[in-house]
Amino acid sequence: MSTQESPEVETSAPKLAADLKAAKGHRAEIDGLRAIAVLAVVFYHFGVPGFGGGFIGVDVFFVISGFLIGGILWREQQETGRLALGQFYIRRIKRLAPAYFVMAFVVLIIGARILLPNDFRETAKGVIAATVYLSNVLFFRQSGYFDGAAEDKIMLHTWSLSVEEQFYIFLPLLFLLFARNKTVMLWALGAVFGLSFVSNLATTPVSHPAAFFLFPFRAWELLVGVGLAVLNIERPDLWRRHQALSWAGLALVLASVVLVVPGEGFPGWQVIFPVLGTVLLIGNGQDDNWVNRGLSMRIPVLIGLISYSLYLWHWPVFTFTKYLQGQYRGPGETSLWIAISFVLAVLSWRLVEQPVRQAKNLPTWGLLFTAALASVSVVGLSFMVFKADGMPQRFGPQAQVHIAATGDFLQDFSDCYVPDEGPFEGIEICPIGPKESSPSLIIWGDSHVRAYYEGLKQAAREADRSALVIWRAGCAPAFDLEKRESAATPAQDAACADANAQIRKALRDMRHLQDVILIGRWSYYASGKGSGSDAHNTIRLRSDVYGNMTQDALLGTALAATVADIGDLDRQVYILRQPPEIQNYHAPKVARALVHGRLSEQLARRIGQITVTDAQTRERGAAAALAKSGATILDSWGWFCDQFLCDAVQGGVGQYFDNNHVTNSAARRMRSVFYPVMARATQ
Repeated sequence: MSTQESPEVETSAPKLAADLKAAKGHRAEIDGLRAIAVLAVVFYHFGVPGFGGGFIGVDVFFVISGFLIGGILWREQQETGRLALGQFYIRRIKRLAPAYFVMAFVVLIIGARILLPNDFRETAKGVIAATVYLSNVLFFRQSGYFDGAAEDKIMLHTWSLSVEEQFYIFLPLLFLLFARNKTVMLWALGAVFGLSFVSNLATTPVSHPAAFFLFPFRAWELLVGVGLAVLNIERPDLWRRHQALSWAGLALVLASVVLVVPGEGFPGWQVIFPVLGTVLLIGNGQDDNWVNRGLSMRIPVLIGLISYSLYLWHWPVFTFTKYLQGQYRGPGETSLWIAISFVLAVLSWRLVEQPVRQAKNLPTWGLLFTAALASVSVVGLSFMVFKADGMPQRFGPQAQVHIAATGDFLQDFSDCYVPDEGPFEGIEICPIGPKESSPSLIIWGDSHVRAYYEGLKQAAREADRSALVIWRAGCAPAFDLEKRESAATPAQDAACADANAQIRKALRDMRHLQDVILIGRWSYYASGKGSGSDAHNTIRLRSDVYGNMTQDALLGTALAATVADIGDLDRQVYILRQPPEIQNYHAPKVARALVHGRLSEQLARRIGQITVTDAQTRERGAAAALAKSGATILDSWGWFCDQFLCDAVQGGVGQYFDNNHVTNSAARRMRSVFYPVMARATQ
């Protein structure tokens, strides 16, 4: 999100668009471009049809910010021979801090009323990260398989603010290092731009979250704006104004809003189009044509002026309302919440942004003291919430079981590492049990292995058995299988097959290995789709080795071949029978609906149950595949089901996080299911 910086904004802010248009040095069409960018982002987040690529508004803001800040620093350096960094950062504080702190305090206050403990704790963590300009790093680290949906992360939108704040630190340092020599400075800017751009293209297919969130892979977008500003100052004669350039820029930006596809392929090469469109619009912004006249009209300019506050407030409005009621009830309600976002933005701009920016007699020490006090206060409050684990005592006992299950899904992976060499090079492995002996047991599987991790660690300690745990989300532990999964990228799909092939070779080379346990969501692989609350997830298995057959038959064939391959090395293979899937259960959603009165305690209990007959129907293909495998089956169902019913709550303790992953409490409770393997004598 851009800072809305413009040359005259540092000293005054005319009330009307007409006055702004007349103000010396003001680029009214840039305010209009901000309006396009912020509306694209807002409409995208609220799900307005036709704005499927609206998130590119952030990229438009990056270019604008680079252009305005780069121009200010370049002019100052060239005209005075120095940079007044103190004044630069004072202006940044006046511009950004007041509205941010108001939003952050309101988020904490509302969060205390409605957020579940785990969500409140994570929101507090997000506030801390945003206040110290590291929220993009936080949300990058939280982009794994088990992390919550974007709409549950109240502070997610601050990632782009952190990118820009990091830019405000990086760019002045670059100027200080190289600006004494203009040529060297230009080469330095070009080198950093090129490195960042190439890194973005190379990283996106491999690690989309890193390319999306982290500054090094976004820096080139801001530096494009800096380069345009330098060109505009140093060689304005090189830019040949023509209305076609403005029309082309507008077409590129609007086409990107409609056509750019969200997901694993972004930013990558797709981001080139909105960036190029923004460059054309800014570079040709002073040409007298219909595009620039339209962008300079009163309404676009006014929306541009409130764009920072609108960006700050629209996401909390969206996330809190979705959190409270689940889904919007049609376009009318969506329009209402968008309108409320605008009202909050206008109030924030008029009552918070403008008074601080227009305060001519505000002493520097007073501003710094107030900013420091606000920072300490918001970080302190957030830290208290985090240390109090989200303050679970805020809610009544009827929801506590499901609230506890929601937060009972984090494991300690501090012992895990990725070897730089050896048979498991590049694959994360987690040693459990005694560290002094070589592992004689491998526990290999998908995300269900992670769910059982705390129970596996405890069982290994109790049995004094050294083992290695290996898991990869959505990747069936079987040889010679390929997959195409809706929740994974092609690179992740390929990495699954490659890792399994590497594990096959590694198992053959492990001299002390005696036993292997395979753990997976077998019903998912056998049926090719999720169930209930995750029915939208699909997976397709294929194999060049086993040929064409139904998916459940292919799974059974692959498991049988895998068991035989491992067994040929005189190792015993076990397969854990997947616990019954309780199709419509999802602990966070049930807890949220209970505390907000959208669900009765009786109905919540029914959602957390499934008949044994229905559970067996879901398991039918997987059961046939496991029977065909020839492995020894470890049965988990007795821990969750009686003769007729399977229940997500046992003994008053939640056993499931979602419809197929167990909680840590369940994993520890049922750890004895692994005892027959753990207790086998080792040589």
